[in-house]
Amino acid sequence: MFAGTTMLLAVAESGALPPESVGLPQLNAHHFLPQLFWLAVTFATLLFVMSKIALPRVGEVLEERRDRIKRDIDAASRLKAETDKALADYEKALADARSNASGIAKETREKLASETETERHRVDDQIAAKLREADKRIAVTKSKASSAIGEIASDTARAVVEKLIGQSVTPDDVKKVLRPVAGE
Repeated sequence: MFAGTTMLLAVAESGALPPESVGLPQLNAHHFLPQLFWLAVTFATLLFVMSKIALPRVGEVLEERRDRIKRDIDAASRLKAETDKALADYEKALADARSNASGIAKETREKLASETETERHRVDDQIAAKLREADKRIAVTKSKASSAIGEIASDTARAVVEKLIGQSVTPDDVKKVLRPVAGE
């Protein structure tokens, strides 16, 4: 490129080219009018192409993007509302479950307390029946023991008297003597 420019300058100095063709053609005043004409034609064509083809497509893309963003925001709002409703339903269900569990626990406690009380009364009745039976046996044993004590005392007294005085005593005599003592 440098070599081409140098050659053009050498040719222009030699006089082979007209003076207008020397240097950059954009800066040559002789070429301004055709350049301005083609600039205007190119600008008008570019403006027409942009306004009729490119800009409507860009506008459509922007409009589609705006609509998509709006749909996404609406969907997000709808989903947020559904989530809030689901959360509220969950909280309500949780509260209902807690109150239901509390009711079931209370009912179970009352049922167990009732069953325990019934069982306690049944056991108390069994114990009372066994105590009455034991009292009867004790009374029978006591009466047998008291009657046996009289006989044992009579036999013992007879044996002691026989040892002390050396004479044999009848059981009737011993009972007569012991009766007043037993009555005291």
